[in-house]
Amino acid sequence: MTMTLPVAGLRITRDLRAAEAALDEALMKHNTLFATLLSARQDIEETGPFTGHEVLLRLIKSQQTLLAAGGDLARVHGGLSEMGREMGAVVHDCPPNEPMGSVDEEDEVRAIAA
Repeated sequence: MTMTLPVAGLRITRDLRAAEAALDEALMKHNTLFATLLSARQDIEETGPFTGHEVLLRLIKSQQTLLAAGGDLARVHGGLSEMGREMGAVVHDCPPNEPMGSVDEEDEVRAIAA
């Protein structure tokens, strides 16, 4: 069974949104962990001011990696949008400075059905 261009576009859009949301969620989880580690270091009497310093540095490095991945994913997003235009697929125009998730999916489905 072959996939039609409109169906492929909808699936790619869905999966791209999920990937972008997952990266944001991972960054938020990292930030929560970072805050918890600092709070624990401050609140536990047995710890010193530099306890876990190397761990915190590694966590920051992990966050930087996620941010770099987000930049790469943004370039993938742009490349997929360009491919869609070249192939004549229905491609949503990403609003400037807004996440992809702000696009109305129902409008996209109606556009494809039309």
